[in-house]
Amino acid sequence: MSTVVSSPDAGLAPALRRLYLVRSGFAIVWAVLLVVTGPGLGPARITLLVLYPLFDVAAAVVDARSSRSTGPARGLYLNMAISVLAGVGLAFAATSDVAAVLRVWGAWAIVSGLIQLFVGFNRRALGGQWPMMLSGGISTIAGTSFILQAGLPNASLVNVAGYATLGALFFLVSALRLGRGR
Repeated sequence: MSTVVSSPDAGLAPALRRLYLVRSGFAIVWAVLLVVTGPGLGPARITLLVLYPLFDVAAAVVDARSSRSTGPARGLYLNMAISVLAGVGLAFAATSDVAAVLRVWGAWAIVSGLIQLFVGFNRRALGGQWPMMLSGGISTIAGTSFILQAGLPNASLVNVAGYATLGALFFLVSALRLGRGR
């Protein structure tokens, strides 16, 4: 007779896989919509800019609920708070100009990237986390570049769409690899 003992994270990998696939799809659609809404800060673009970090909050809530059995999700709770602040900050920044939006987006990308790196590192036993760790590291670099771009004349949000697209790719790769690292 054999006994099968499931680890607490046995159910986490499938839940994260589904979440990462949804996040990947959302980021692609969001990036396309950001590009097709044109330059500047019209109502559609402002809505999209505020929506992205709020979607991140919702995803972190789902992630935290799925992760309860594996221990505290401090990084996820911190990410929720940072992303709420980013959404509010972007709403205010959008009343100013694109440069202000890039500064807020950049600060959010740096902090949330560091959190993503930390969470991915702590979950590395699940497998499929190296894309999340890589994405977190790249996010910090991209955030710095957004802040620097804000100081340039004719600052643009096009690179923000590229950032989201790259993030979608990392979520997709991670979803496909989750659970295979054991």
